[in-house]
Amino acid sequence: MAKTALITGITGQDGSYLAELLLGKGYEVHGLIRRSSTFNTSRLDGLYRDPHEANRTLFLHHGDLAEGTGLVNLLREVQPTEVYHLAAQSHVKVSFEMPEYTGDTTGLGTMRLLEAIRAADVNTRFYQASSSELYGSTAPPQNEQTPFHPRSPYSVAKLYAHWATVNYREAYGLFATNGILFNHESPRRGETFVTRKITRAVARIAAGIQDTLYLGNLDAVRDWGFAPDYVEGMWRMLQAESPDDYVLATGHAMTVREFCVAAFDRAQLDWEKHVAYDARYERPSEVDALIGDPSKAARELGWTATTFGANLVHVMVDADITTLEDERAGRLIRIDR
Repeated sequence: MAKTALITGITGQDGSYLAELLLGKGYEVHGLIRRSSTFNTSRLDGLYRDPHEANRTLFLHHGDLAEGTGLVNLLREVQPTEVYHLAAQSHVKVSFEMPEYTGDTTGLGTMRLLEAIRAADVNTRFYQASSSELYGSTAPPQNEQTPFHPRSPYSVAKLYAHWATVNYREAYGLFATNGILFNHESPRRGETFVTRKITRAVARIAAGIQDTLYLGNLDAVRDWGFAPDYVEGMWRMLQAESPDDYVLATGHAMTVREFCVAAFDRAQLDWEKHVAYDARYERPSEVDALIGDPSKAARELGWTATTFGANLVHVMVDADITTLEDERAGRLIRIDR
């Protein structure tokens, strides 16, 4: 029998790539989406099928992590063999401006979903999207044994979710796994995240639409990988014989400045002529360096990152240049729901 997966956050970068991966493996995929008066499912355009079509394998359900009863009902209806919990308020800078909301969705939302699985009495495997932000000010390289020291409301909420997942594994025997993922990017990354902000600006500057890109801390060091690689790692975690926690990372470091240089070089532009500093983009408490050690995932899951560094930057710049060209030529078509 085909497996059935439920993905929270299916409309995000990771959710859309994971849905593609699972559908390609023959899964029936169900996604939780929030109700909105505007369409917020553009990342799923390539997967969408009209609800009147027969033999569909992708289904979208309205719901919210703030409503535990709705989660219980959905789990009972879908009976998923695997649950991938990716939904969160995931922007670190925004979490300083909306700490209570971040705590409720990113932290308590995970607890509600875990408790809903228990209340619905479904036999499922659970994946929790933990984050390298948990390590905060702890010196790199960071692995599964590295102490956590969160430095933002987002990472504090993720810490709650991380340990809730461990607790439900130990207390109730739930197959519950934390994927401690380091930064992973793609052309589908949200436009307010620094990598996509950079590559999108490069495309616009090259086209003469924009002149200046404003950034904060250029010295922050991150381990940036490619999102499609990382959703493969998520899937592998739930195919393991027993649940455990895994770091997914490339092991390679880049500063924001180095990312900028590579992005502008790709478009044959001088980054110093176009990048300016704006203190508003600084965090109240900075995370200086996140560099992961993925050796456990390589050893136990057979997982390694394939795209990172300048290659990742080039993929994103090229995609944003092509997208902008298509937009200006009127070649992008939205699919109505």
